[in-house]
Amino acid sequence: MVGQAAGFAVLAAISPTALLVMAVFLGSANPRRTAIFYVIGALLMTVAMAVAVLFILRATGLNQPRQHDPRYGLRLGLGILSLAAAAGIARRRPAARPEQQEKQGKGFLSRLIARPGAGAAFAVGVILFLPSTTFIAAVQVVATSRADFATTVVALLIIVLISALIVWLPLIGFLAAPDATTRALRTANDWLRTHGRMIGVYALAVGGAILVVNGCLGLAG
Repeated sequence: MVGQAAGFAVLAAISPTALLVMAVFLGSANPRRTAIFYVIGALLMTVAMAVAVLFILRATGLNQPRQHDPRYGLRLGLGILSLAAAAGIARRRPAARPEQQEKQGKGFLSRLIARPGAGAAFAVGVILFLPSTTFIAAVQVVATSRADFATTVVALLIIVLISALIVWLPLIGFLAAPDATTRALRTANDWLRTHGRMIGVYALAVGGAILVVNGCLGLAG
């Protein structure tokens, strides 16, 4: 159970945008404070959504054996949504860079990123870590299992840590070695501006395909 949930969490963690934003915040006038609030916002949203999804799924009885078909039907639906999102992003024109979007007056999120501060960074963390389909699937694996309370808590903690890995790991690296981490993120930043969108598309497509196959097999079984 934990292994399957962790696998979906890895897919949920693939967020080039979140890493690009971290690079911007670590290059701001007060990088330590800004990045910490960004990570706090991301972690709080991830924890809140993990607990909320767990309680919703269990409140609707999807963890009960008699709910076999609805359980796998939900997973199939999540897969279809993920594939649709991948197709939509792939067809969409590449977005402008955050600083370009600010100059063009585009987007609330872009304005927050362009004027980094503790409150703005916290808000960006919350917004960027709204739950994805693969994150919901990861929590569903735990919610529909027969694990005891301790195992459930450990599994949710693993999901949260993996899902937010893209932001808390660079922060730890920056606190330990600021110059080296900044250089590495700058290099990654340049590469992600070119390839990040397609990485996100591939992550959504792979996660969606896995969910669709898993849901179909469950419904057929």
